[in-house]
Amino acid sequence: MKDFFYAIQDLFVNVLFAPYDALRALELDNWWLANTVSWIFSIICVVAIVYWMKQLRIFDNNNEEDKSISSHSFL
Repeated sequence: MKDFFYAIQDLFVNVLFAPYDALRALELDNWWLANTVSWIFSIICVVAIVYWMKQLRIFDNNNEEDKSISSHSFL
């Protein structure tokens, strides 16, 4: 049973967290390159939010949303 938990520890420490360890080591050498990953994720988030807002505006302009006070029959 102990070996099972050591295997889980080994998987996470040596395999799944390896990219984070590489980023941590890279930050000591080049801060800008290490933070490029954060900027990429931030740009992806902004693009997704802009796309979502555009889609919401399309549905709002087509009057497809039920804006009545009691939109459910049980209300």
